[in-house]
Amino acid sequence: MGLKHEKDVWAGVVFVLAGVAFAWGATRYEVGNSARMGPGYFPLLLGGLLALLGAVMVVRALLAGPARAERIGPWAWRPLVAIIAANLVFGVALGGLPGVPATGLNVGVYGLTLVACLAGDRFHAKEAVWLATALALLSYLAFVLLLQLPFPVWPAFLRS
Repeated sequence: MGLKHEKDVWAGVVFVLAGVAFAWGATRYEVGNSARMGPGYFPLLLGGLLALLGAVMVVRALLAGPARAERIGPWAWRPLVAIIAANLVFGVALGGLPGVPATGLNVGVYGLTLVACLAGDRFHAKEAVWLATALALLSYLAFVLLLQLPFPVWPAFLRS
């Protein structure tokens, strides 16, 4: 017997697993209480809510009546790889690696945006560069100027 609402069941299972993982990870920090929240309070709360939402999705999908016959399709490998690679590019740009120096926020945002744009069905370099420029500018304004986070904005050879 196959699942009637297969997509909803598996989406709920993923939500439960992600919620439990975040809630469990949050217990390594001081949780505190609602009057004096510790750094683990909010992730624990959100992880619990995500797990609860996933459990509700699974139960509703299993108890639902006749459904559309929607099966889970094949994996979308290109978007999956592109989004993961984009995040890795951004992380390396901000933090560097042994033998690879950090290149700063702006280069990281450009790398992130250009690689993430490869996840779609169509890629237009001009649009991707305009988007990257807007995101780099907004990231600089929000994180460096307004929040005053100590991000290196440019590569080291341009800063001196």
